[in-house]
Parts: sequence; C-alpha cells; structure tokens
Amino acid sequence: MNLNSFDLAPVEALTSDNRPRLLLVDDEPRLLSSLYELLRDRDYHLVTATCGSEALAQLTKLKFDLILLDLRLPDMSGHEIMDYINARDIDCDVIMMSGDVGIEAAIGALKRGAYDYLRKPYSREELLKTVKNALQKRQLAVENERIAGQLENSEKMYRYLVDSSPDIIYTLNHEGKFTFVNDRVQQLLGFTREELIGRHYSVLVHDEDQERARYAFNERRVDERASRNVELRLKCHPGTGAGGGVERTFNNTLMTISLNAIGMHIPDHEVKTREFFGTYGVARDITDRKRAEEVISYQAYHDILTDLPNRMLFKDRLGLAVIQAKRKLTELAVMFVDLDRFKLVNDTLGHVKGDELLQQVATRLKDCLRRGDTLARQGGDEFTIVLPELRDRQDAKAIADKFLESLQRPFDLDGHEVHISASIGIAVYPTDGETIDELLRHADIAMYQVKALGKNGHSFYHNSMLDVSHQKIALEQALRKALEHNELEMYYQPQLDVATGRIIGAEGLMRWNHPQRGLLSAGEFLPFAEENGLMLPISDWMLGALCRDLLQWNAAGGESIRLSLNLSPQYLDRGDFFEKMRGALTRYDISPAQIEVEITENICIRNPQYAIEQLNKLCQLGVSVAIDDFGTGYSSLAYLHRFPIHTIKIDQSFVKEIHDENGHYPVILAIISIARGLGLHLVAEGVETDVQSRYLEANGCSTMQGYLYHRPISLESFIDVLHEQNRRYTSPVTMTEYEPSMIAIQA
Repeated sequence: MNLNSFDLAPVEALTSDNRPRLLLVDDEPRLLSSLYELLRDRDYHLVTATCGSEALAQLTKLKFDLILLDLRLPDMSGHEIMDYINARDIDCDVIMMSGDVGIEAAIGALKRGAYDYLRKPYSREELLKTVKNALQKRQLAVENERIAGQLENSEKMYRYLVDSSPDIIYTLNHEGKFTFVNDRVQQLLGFTREELIGRHYSVLVHDEDQERARYAFNERRVDERASRNVELRLKCHPGTGAGGGVERTFNNTLMTISLNAIGMHIPDHEVKTREFFGTYGVARDITDRKRAEEVISYQAYHDILTDLPNRMLFKDRLGLAVIQAKRKLTELAVMFVDLDRFKLVNDTLGHVKGDELLQQVATRLKDCLRRGDTLARQGGDEFTIVLPELRDRQDAKAIADKFLESLQRPFDLDGHEVHISASIGIAVYPTDGETIDELLRHADIAMYQVKALGKNGHSFYHNSMLDVSHQKIALEQALRKALEHNELEMYYQPQLDVATGRIIGAEGLMRWNHPQRGLLSAGEFLPFAEENGLMLPISDWMLGALCRDLLQWNAAGGESIRLSLNLSPQYLDRGDFFEKMRGALTRYDISPAQIEVEITENICIRNPQYAIEQLNKLCQLGVSVAIDDFGTGYSSLAYLHRFPIHTIKIDQSFVKEIHDENGHYPVILAIISIARGLGLHLVAEGVETDVQSRYLEANGCSTMQGYLYHRPISLESFIDVLHEQNRRYTSPVTMTEYEPSMIAIQA
C-alpha cells in the first residue's frame, strides 16, 4: 500500500463529527501500513506522517486527539516532537512507540507527558487497548471538565469516573488511613471498600516493602518532587481468588504496582500556609510487565533445552567464585565435560532423541553436585562445572567419579536403550590458572587428554598437557603444508593367496615423510585430519596418487592385482565422491576392476540409504566394495544383504587371539561361515605367525595380509616384489581368481 495515497477527508468534514482524530507517525512504511490497517475499521479518523517534519506540518493544520509517535525518526526524535507540542500547548495525547530496550527513552517520553510508552514489537491487543484507554481517558477528561464547569456538585460523576479507571485510586488522611478507594481495588486485590476505609495502608503492603511504602503513602509534596512510579508489592485478600476475572488472574498473594502520589492541603490565606490533610494516589498494576521482564531475564542467562545456566551466567558465577577463593585463600575446581558417543546417538536416532538425552544427562549430573556448585551447558554435548571451596583435589575427583558412575546406567529414549560415557577435564584454581579463561582453557585441554587416552574418564590439568596441545596445533599446521610440499606417500601391504603364494592384492596405506620426525604412519596424523577438516583434500590427493602408482605397477606386470582403498566416512558423505573416482580412473586409464573400496560398518548406520546409493554407483562403474574390520562395529547381517558387498575383512584383533592351530575360535569360524554362506570373498588382516596362517587356511580363509608375509612397503619396493614374482611364475593369475580388495587410508 502506498502510504502517501491515503484518502484524507477535507478539514471541514473531519470536524463535522465526533470521531477521534489520530496521527500515526512512523518512518518504516511496513509498520506504518500495519498500524493503519489495524486502526482503520475502528471509527477513527486516521492521518499519517513518515517523518518529523510531516508530523509537525499536520499538527499546524489539524487538531488531533491522539498521536501514535515513533521515537526514532530520520529527521528528528519523538522527544523533540513532544517538546514542540508542549511548547505550543497543543492539546493532544501521545503514545510513544520504540524498539529501544533502555529505560531512558521511556522516562524521557513520560516526563514530557506521554500517555504511555509501547516497546516494539507490541501485541495487537496491547496497542488497541492502549489506544482505547488513551482516548477514553481523554474523553473522560473532557467530559469531567465540562461537568465541572456546569455543575457545582460533581461528586457523583467524579466517583463514576474514578471507579471506571483501570488503576487503583485512593486518598489517605494525615494518619495514613484510607478515606477513599475506588472499586478497582476489589477487582485486583479482593478487598472491598468497606474493608479498607478507616484502615492503615500498611495492611496492603508486603512486609519487605513497608519502608519504601512509608514515603510514598505519606507523600506531602504537590510539585514535581512528588512521588512517581514507586514500585511496591501489595497483598491480595487471602482465599478470595483476587485479581480474577476473565482477563487477569493472580496465582500468588502479591501484586506489583507502580505508585504515583501527591499531597493534599487546605490553603490558609490569612497565615499563608497550607494544612496537610492527606495523600491522593494512583496505583497501576504492572504485575504482567514484571513477570515478562523476569522471564526475559531468566531466558537470557539459561539454556532453554536443559534449564541449566548458559555460558554467560556460568562465567559470571565462576568470576564470583574466583573472587571468593582469592579472598578466602581457598581452591576451586573447573570441570569441562564432553559426552562420548553423543554424535552417534544424534546421527542414528535423530536430534529430538539427542535433545532428550541431553536433558536426562543434565538431570543426572545435577544430582551429583553439592549445594553451591554450578552446572552449566556450554553448547552441544559439552557441560562445565565450577566447584567452589575445595578442601583438596579429592573433592573434585570424587564428583568426577560420581559423574562417570551416574552415566554408566543406560538411558531410555522411548524404548531405545542408549549407553554413553563422558570425558572430564579438571583445572584447579590457583594452581592451573587464576583467570576465568585460563581455567576453562586448561580444563578443556585436560578433557581432550582423556579423549586421546580412550575416553570415559577424568584427568587433572598438568603443564605438560599444554605442550601436547601446542604439538597438536603444530602438527595440524605442518599437515597442511605437507600437502603443499608433497611430503605424503603411499605404501602398500601385499595380500597373498597362501595356497599358491602369489600376491593377488594390496592395501594402500598412507605415510608422511615428516621433515623432523621422519616417516609417520597414518594413525599418527590422520585423526588430526579428521578433526580439522583436512580429510577431504588428503583423500583427493590419495586418489590421484594411487592411480599414478597403479600405472607403474601395471607396467611392472601387476595388472591382475587389486588395490584396496579404505574410504573415510567424510569422503563418502561428500556428494561428488563418485564423480571424483570416475574422473580419476578415466584420466589415468585405470580399469575399475583393479579398485576395491573398503568401508567400515559404522558407515552403514550413519546414513544407510545414502551410502547404498553411493556404493551402488561404484559397483555399476566396476569398482567392488569390502567391509573392513568386520565384527568390531555394529555388525548386522541385514547390512550385508542391503549393501553391495563383495569382500569381508577379518579384523586383526580376532586373528591375534589365535594361539593354537587346533584350538576353537568361534568368532573367526562364524565370520568365515557368513562369508561362505553369502558367497563373499574373505581376507584376514594382521597375520603374524604360522599358527595363525595354518588355522585360517584350514578353516577356509586363504587370502591373508600381515607381517608374516610383508610389511607395508614403498612403491619402488612393491614393484621389485612384483618383478620377483613374475620371474617365479610364468602363467599370470586371471582376474576372476580374486574378488576385489581395497585401498586403505587408516584413520
């Protein structure tokens, strides 16, 4: 709607009836349009202005009953427009509107005589009610003036107007006893007039507010110094349901009011003094406003999900605890708690169940604390605790142990039984830091130390941990440079058919030629790549490196050998992985049949449908798929049926248990039976002894890799091994003799 096109009637037409004339002033077209639409059907004459100069121009032309005035206008403020109104004695009421949260703007408006101050965003009902009340007040004032001028006895009409007020209006005598009170007191507090007349005002005032009330209810001044906006709590009548009615209910015994009072005096012209005979006052109910302010304040300092203190409130309490500890020369502890395996719950059961789990965890942790301790949620699955006034470190250790013990019990999420644990880092003031940031940072470092050592435990901070933390940062920076400086290299561990002794496959393993630390295995640096977002560029590099190496080993006569590729879950989750693989194979002219992609069982449960789609694309391309470390994760025969699997790899943890070739190892036998029953190829990892080899071969597993045969070797050494094999065997093994295996980035 074009605000400048509002159809305004001529001045004569506007003054020919008694409808109130309202001036709407706002520089935001959308808000002004909304305000106009809200009021247009309520029998008002509406005039609009989009800036201060337009508003002043309208005020010079027309007489208005009420102005709805925005505080912040482009050319002048609402306060300046009110100053203009007051300086020229323009007779109109003003409702100031603003999005300012500070009290100064409201005070400035009320001091200039504004009827009310509405804070944006206001509700539709609040605005309509305020406009209605303002116009009603204006109408009543005009009517009262007319009656006062025409009638000498205005008592009856005066009482009617007072009793129609939304506020409590009262008078007290010089002793502080009620001589008059309007009917509103019964609606709000449940006391009748008869119960209050002649009684002291203190019967209504809350005990803690009596001292403040004494100044307000005994107000003797009549000028600008008279009491204004004194907040007090008044008692409701016991057992009467006071404050009831359709619109308002009081569910406690107190009501907060904003009190204005002025002294009443009888002038004595002969002695030129005035005799004080009582106080006149108005009490406005602001209970709803106070409650709303309390709710807003609470939400600003608490986590909505768990109802725990948030990071801001926690730092405030920790700061106070540090001050107390410094004054009393005592210790305090700060704990940083990170839940283990929480992401798995979120990924498998969804965020709603994850939120329920966080709520249950918060309840259990709170039950472990002492009175005076503070538990807060930092965000995600991280919690912080401050333990003031420690006797010694054993107090903190005892609470950490209680935390871990409480989390051992399973959590019930609508029938899903979930087990989690926590990693807890502890920093003690003043040994581990004297500031809030130091204590939190050191507790966080200690927590990560627990993570690195296997999780599900707690650890106190030590200065050596800071060195380790710095080493991690340095390692991350060096790893980024390693990609740029070509310091990464692929090693290969051959896979043998023990029946023939031939190499029929190889697993690709990444190595880092570190400038200072020498050759590093994948386990020493890939976890950092996973944590710091480097897995994707490293995987891209690895894919290209493998294809280049395949060209060399094919030239050395290794066309019949499959290369197994251990695929990072992060890499599979990236939507362009399939295109990356197809592009690399095409660019280097590598047969897809030479590649086998190896996945872990956990990939199957992260996003199974998406994983199935990606793996099916690879199979259609000609790349085969294997499950690595079978039996160590969330094994399910359903996954073997749903996923396009060609190979199962027996994890080395099961192979290491084989100490007697005549023994019985049911897990090994079960995996072999599953592979045989489903027609899948089988590879045993980590074979290191003849006993292990003979047991596996005797029970149906003939493809093996491990130190018994070959350690991971460089490309040059691997090509030498291929040349040696070609010299020993004159007839090549056909591609059908071996189902594909995989290239592994060991993460």
